[in-house]
Amino acid sequence: MGAYGCETAAEMSSANKAKGTAFETAIVRFLQDGGLRAARKIQHGYLDDGDVDIGPGDFTLQAKNYRNVTDGVREGVEGAEKQAAVAGTDYGVAVVKRARKPVADAYVVMTLRMFRKLAFELVELRKLRER
Repeated sequence: MGAYGCETAAEMSSANKAKGTAFETAIVRFLQDGGLRAARKIQHGYLDDGDVDIGPGDFTLQAKNYRNVTDGVREGVEGAEKQAAVAGTDYGVAVVKRARKPVADAYVVMTLRMFRKLAFELVELRKLRER
C-alpha cells in the first residue's frame, strides 16, 4: 500500500482530485449561503481560469487543500493572479483550507497589490453611498 492508503500514483491523483473538488464545492456552498453568486468553474482547454467564480466576472478563486498551509498560500496566490488574468476577472484570490477546520475558517489570501485595488474600490463605493 502506498502513500495515503493508495496503491498507485493514479489512485493518489484521483484521491487528491476528489479532495480538491469537495473543498471547491464547500467554498461555493458557503459563499452562496452568504448571498453571493458563486459557481465552480469547469475547465475548458489547457488554460486554467481558476476553481470558483464570484460575480460572475468579479473574483477568481484558486482553492488549495494542502497539508502544508505555506505551500497552499504560495502556490495559491501565484496561481490565482494568473488565473484571474486568463478569466478576465478583477481579483485573483487563494482560498487555503486549514486542517481540521470548517470551510468558513479557511484563509483567503491575495497580494498587497490586489488588496489595494479592492480596498480602493470599496472606499470609493462607500464615498458614493454617503453622498
